[in-house]
Amino acid sequence: MPKTPSIRTQDLTIRFGGHAAVNGVSCAFFPGELTVVVGPNGAGKTTWFNLVSGQLRPSAGRIFLGERDITALSPSARAKAGIGRAFQLTNLFPKLSVLENVRLAVQARAGQGHRLFARATALTGLTDKAMHYLDEANLAAVAQLPAAALPHGDQRKLEVAMLLAMEPDIFMFDEPTAGMSVDEAPVILELIARIKQDPSRTILLVEHKMDVVRALADRIVVLHNGELLADGAPGEVMAMELVRDIYLGVGAEEVA
Repeated sequence: MPKTPSIRTQDLTIRFGGHAAVNGVSCAFFPGELTVVVGPNGAGKTTWFNLVSGQLRPSAGRIFLGERDITALSPSARAKAGIGRAFQLTNLFPKLSVLENVRLAVQARAGQGHRLFARATALTGLTDKAMHYLDEANLAAVAQLPAAALPHGDQRKLEVAMLLAMEPDIFMFDEPTAGMSVDEAPVILELIARIKQDPSRTILLVEHKMDVVRALADRIVVLHNGELLADGAPGEVMAMELVRDIYLGVGAEEVA
């Protein structure tokens, strides 16, 4: 019996003026699968991500979470429904401590709002849970530092810890290693690899670094000029002549 997609798009389209930034993209994604979305600059990757997570409303087409049509839902409603999104730029509370940032995410998941200044005794359980996610992200040692004091790589790790604290079913990462040094990037990739170990989770990843694609992808989706160009196993997709010709404008040896 075939698996039910955890999330899928049907003829998803968005137009800005006369230009279709995403044009009729239909794709289904499944639990236990990590799909990397690739394509040259301007291909529509981040725009498609913004449609799926609710930052943009489509001109046409629909988005389904399981069997539920979520096309009209707000980003916050989609987050509550189980879609977690990490952005290219860190989305933190810079003046709050690392622990407080994650605790707010835990509170939001628990439906308790942003009760940052509630009594400490009432927050003990939430704090313990927040520390668990900081441990997962190797940030427990800096829990009391302001988020703004962290180097860029640790800020990206903090964003992943906050995403973990929301306990989504769908994890969306938009260029998670953007702006990170060669030394910092493997830590984020290790975090994502750990998330991938849970077969109930679906992971969507926008990325252009081929070493990241090779390390993580179960499947590759290629967008080009807003349209779905290819979809399949990494080896099959990267062997396609058309993909090798257009992918980031690089030579075949760089995508082999």
